[in-house]
Amino acid sequence: MTAPLEVEIRGLILDPVSNTPIVILKKPDENLFLPIWIGVFEANAIALQLEGVETPRPMTHDLLRGVVGALGAQVEAIVVHSLVENTFHAKVLLRSSQGGLVEVDARPSDAIALALRCHAPIRVAESVFREAHALDFREGEDQEARLREWLESLTPEQLGKYKM
Repeated sequence: MTAPLEVEIRGLILDPVSNTPIVILKKPDENLFLPIWIGVFEANAIALQLEGVETPRPMTHDLLRGVVGALGAQVEAIVVHSLVENTFHAKVLLRSSQGGLVEVDARPSDAIALALRCHAPIRVAESVFREAHALDFREGEDQEARLREWLESLTPEQLGKYKM
C-alpha cells in the first residue's frame, strides 16, 4: 500500500446547487483536486483559520488542540483514508508524550480544522483520489469555471456520493 499523499487546501466554495460548503484539497505539483462536502460550522472553523482570524474565546477545534497539548501529545498528521458507502473517512494521528502513535477516527472536516490549528500535514490516500473521481484540471484551464460546470452537472445520485 502506498503512503498517503500530502495535500493542500485550495479553498472553500459553496455548492451552487445545494448551497453546501465544499473544501477543495489539491495534490501539490499536480492539477488534481478533491472536493469534500462539509457542514457549515466546520467550513466556518476552517475559514477562520485560513484567514488567520482570532476568536475571543476558543472554538471547538481550538479546545481540542488545547486538550491534545495539555496531555503532552501532538497532532502528527491527519489522513483522509477511505470513501465508504459514499462517506469520506479520516483519522487524526496523535503522537503521545511516550512516543506512541494513536489513531483517532474523525470526519475529514473536523480533522482538517484541527490540522490547520496544529500546523499538521493533511494527507489523502491515493485510493480516495481514484474512488472519488477527483477533478483533473489541465494547465491553462479556467479552473473556477470548470469546477462550477462540474458541480452544476452533478445529479442527485452523484451528490449522494459525497456525504458529509
